[in-house]
Amino acid sequence: MGEAGCVKGPRVARFHGVGALAGMCAGAALFAGAASAAEPLSKMLTPAPKAVAPQPDDGLKGGGFYLEADTLIQDDASHKVVAEGSVEARYQGRVLRADELDYQRDTGVVTARGHVVVVNADGTTQFAQSLTLDKDMSDGVAIGFSTRLQGNVKIAAARTNRQDANITELDRVIFTPCQVCAENGQKTPTWSIRARKVIEDKKRQTLYFQDAVVQVKGVGIFYLPAFYTADPSAPRKSGFQFPVVTISGSRGFSYEQPYYLVISPSADITISPQLNTKVNPFLNIDYRQRFYSGIMDIRAGVTDDQDFTSSGQKFGANTARSYILASGQFDLGSHWTWGFTAEQASDKLIFEKYSIPDVFTDRGLYAADGGRLISQLDAERQDQNSYLSIAAIDVEGLRPTDVQSTIPTVAPLIEAHYEPKDDILGGRLRIDGSAVVLTRDQSPTLDGLAGVDSRRATLGFDWQTNFTFADGLRVSPFVQGRGDLYNLSNLAAPLASNATIARAFGDVGADISYPLIRQTPDATWILEPLAQIAVGPVTKLDPRIPDEDSQVWQFDETNLFDVNRSPGYDLYEGGQSLTLAGRATVVLPDGSMGSLLVGRVLQAQRDLNAPLRTGLQTPLSDWIIGFDAQIAPRISLFSRWRLDSSNLTVNDMETGLDFASSRVSGSISYLQEVQSPTGGRVNSLDIHGEVWATKHWGLDVYSIVDGGTWRQNDIGLVYRDDCIRVEVLYRRNETFNGTLGPSSSVVLRLSLATLGNTR
Repeated sequence: MGEAGCVKGPRVARFHGVGALAGMCAGAALFAGAASAAEPLSKMLTPAPKAVAPQPDDGLKGGGFYLEADTLIQDDASHKVVAEGSVEARYQGRVLRADELDYQRDTGVVTARGHVVVVNADGTTQFAQSLTLDKDMSDGVAIGFSTRLQGNVKIAAARTNRQDANITELDRVIFTPCQVCAENGQKTPTWSIRARKVIEDKKRQTLYFQDAVVQVKGVGIFYLPAFYTADPSAPRKSGFQFPVVTISGSRGFSYEQPYYLVISPSADITISPQLNTKVNPFLNIDYRQRFYSGIMDIRAGVTDDQDFTSSGQKFGANTARSYILASGQFDLGSHWTWGFTAEQASDKLIFEKYSIPDVFTDRGLYAADGGRLISQLDAERQDQNSYLSIAAIDVEGLRPTDVQSTIPTVAPLIEAHYEPKDDILGGRLRIDGSAVVLTRDQSPTLDGLAGVDSRRATLGFDWQTNFTFADGLRVSPFVQGRGDLYNLSNLAAPLASNATIARAFGDVGADISYPLIRQTPDATWILEPLAQIAVGPVTKLDPRIPDEDSQVWQFDETNLFDVNRSPGYDLYEGGQSLTLAGRATVVLPDGSMGSLLVGRVLQAQRDLNAPLRTGLQTPLSDWIIGFDAQIAPRISLFSRWRLDSSNLTVNDMETGLDFASSRVSGSISYLQEVQSPTGGRVNSLDIHGEVWATKHWGLDVYSIVDGGTWRQNDIGLVYRDDCIRVEVLYRRNETFNGTLGPSSSVVLRLSLATLGNTR
């Protein structure tokens, strides 16, 4: 043997121009995308190292690395460097620790042994009993390998073999994102995948499993000879997502299998065929693409089948049945944006029959009423002082009572707002404009007659200032004015077929408030008298103008102090009025609070412009009561009441409770109101809650009671932990909707951390 040098005690070596440890760390890091082990995972995963503190400047340049150990031995005869005892090496943000490290200088082979730990710059960590890399520092073998990746994914393997820069093979593997900690008694993960072999393809960002068994609490429940999934570190990767399984009377056993396909860095598509035992398959597609200036999302579905009832009985002829739900929003620069929605369905009940989720959601600038689809094209301009929108709108009615020919097409609809930056005459000035064209084929009220086509242009202003006196009295004078110009055609006899109508409105008045505050050690009390005086001419609305935009008119505390409480333009509330109200608020030191508002409107004479159902037609309006309370940090209560002006009976009422704790959460709401515009009464109760009997097991409940009948009941048994949520849901629906009657179904919802979607 040749001469050897040996130094005991702490020693630091700095190497320059040597790529050994650099290659070793890089090679070890490339094992990170693999899968798991033959031994119990809790034994193979050593405790995660503490975060590496920022290291002082080592002066490493030219590809050098830093090496520190209790003992460094250099054997010139055998061209070998050995580091023993608390070995630590650092290179380009990576840290390697081991009990012993050998570097064969003539062959370039590096071997680390004993509690090998590699900590990468991104925080991911690899563990091994031993690690060996070849002379190029690119290929190698690890024994007893395990790793902890981003997202807390853990992988262990009895042996790994890195064949080249892209391919790594792992033998006898365990893969899991669940918590594993032997010290805390969590030796077995909630779910895991055990495989004979896993091949990691870095180029394709894919893990290929061979002879794989899906385990729940260590018990194998499903065997797959082969399958693949995305590498957990991949931000986007094509692959199968978790299926949606449903058993219902209408479709029988239904299995929907989504497949997610990455088309490009800015586009992807999800293809979801739905297979049913009672009816023909249904294909769902969701295409998304992001552009430099915006984003587009197109959902669509299609089948070819007969119609069917809630029991799955078919009738009628085979025909193509489809839907589309598309939207896009784009930036034009210089304060301008434009967007679109395209929503159409071949059948009114297609979404209910095939359980299509997230249908009636806001996708564009304007939203339709529930149970209706809206297609629109719009452009917007907005800056600090002004707003302008131009839109064209078409609505498709899917309600059983909807007659499509009576629903108008809106094109164009223009809305504008301008507010000068500086005060005008000592107050804030707002200028609003609006214009709309409505066309329809058939009258919604007179069968067989053509619908009224209307064109309206509106310009209005609102000026207000504020005076606050030393004693706290606040007076806010205001002036409002508006002018409308209508052009109508296809009016019904005996009226003239066409008409042009001009009208103007105006009001002056003041809002008055006088808050009184008292503080005590136990609470802060606020008593606030409120009043509004409004004076304007009594205007008789022209009966030739149809009510298109004010049919859903509610009178409550939100518009109690509006001069014109009509939600649209076609109706207007005018005349002279005095609004009186009082608000009392209490705030406790722990943040709990309650607030009560009581008020009503006094009018000089009856306002025949307001619908009778609003409670505003009589000189003394209905009483308005509003109550809000924060009972505890996670418990809140609200209640809204409208009491009849003559006998104090309840005309409208809504009460709700939201609550949450570690074991119980949910909401309860009750609604009683006069339905607009028909005048019929609605009584409904909504209940939604989750109750957790233990940390992991609970019940999910959702119920709707309408008119004394339980319209829908959902009850689900739920299991959850840090890496899985499983819910078996039973749903009973008592609603009659066209050809669909009462129905029952069972739905399986499953979410596994790191794999696929949540359905």
